[in-house]
Amino acid sequence: MVSFLILSMGLVYCQTEQNVQTLSSVPCLKHMKITTGTAHPTLAKEISDYLNLPLTDATVTAFPDGETFVKINENIRGEDFFIIQPTCPPTNHNLMELLIMVDAAKRASAGRITAVIPLYGYARQDRKDQPRVPITAKLVANLLSAAGVDRVLTVDLHAAQIQGFFDIPVDHLHAKPVMVKRLKELLGGEQMDNLVCVSPDVGGVKNARSMADSLGVDFAIVAKHRVSATKVEAKHVIGDVEGKNVLMIDDMTETAGTLCAAAEILSEHGAKRIFAGVSHAILGDLARERFDKSMIEKVIATNSVPQAYGNKVEAVSIAPLLAEGIKRISNSESVTSLFDI
Repeated sequence: MVSFLILSMGLVYCQTEQNVQTLSSVPCLKHMKITTGTAHPTLAKEISDYLNLPLTDATVTAFPDGETFVKINENIRGEDFFIIQPTCPPTNHNLMELLIMVDAAKRASAGRITAVIPLYGYARQDRKDQPRVPITAKLVANLLSAAGVDRVLTVDLHAAQIQGFFDIPVDHLHAKPVMVKRLKELLGGEQMDNLVCVSPDVGGVKNARSMADSLGVDFAIVAKHRVSATKVEAKHVIGDVEGKNVLMIDDMTETAGTLCAAAEILSEHGAKRIFAGVSHAILGDLARERFDKSMIEKVIATNSVPQAYGNKVEAVSIAPLLAEGIKRISNSESVTSLFDI
């Protein structure tokens, strides 16, 4: 309960029964409100149900020419306001919708605006690896900050250093605890003892190594060669997979070329059962068709995007993970324990 405000030497303070905080660093907030765009309303509803907090009513629609229109239909003045919106396909539309929602919230005098972005789009364009190309992941960070975002909550960035592209706080959660829990239910103790974690390419070694350490199992790598944006050739396996159950770990898949090519060579090297664990399954018809024809028995993905479905795809919910992150951010609590398995 705010009792009074003190103006002294150009600084504004928020006096409460517990402490005194400088408003220049911590806004004097009322309480938490959450809303969503049109990118993934199902996930937003799951988060809302977990928090037992109704979604703030907002109108998000389009003019005849395709321009996005947003109106927040409730008072959010001074609120700790969270906007849930993955920038999944259609990526440009969902990103622009998020920016417009942030601007609407800022002009409605929200106390603090946190963008909850389960999938951070353009994350693969995180470096200048060719002449005259953009670093679009940095551009998106700039756009979010310029629009008025005070904080970002996201899951399994394609490259962890993207956090450094922001000059605002970024809470980077990991889906690993959720996926490990489901994998243990799926395989059981005896088959878990015979498990090997595999990186389907050299770039994913760190993630796969981390998962292997968490599970206490062996580790292997598939070396690949990318022929084109949709075609990948797997070449070699580094490590022993013969007679083993294999879990391939990837942060993101769109066409499933890398995973399916890796599964083929793992099968040739004697792998027994092959699974895949994917944080963001941005799947199209080509990917689902490839999975159906592949040696992969099941793909365990999160529901960070609505495209995560298929005959061999099982989406596990990260709504509790994100809801706990939202709650702890609002209460100024640590999110570190959410990484524990």
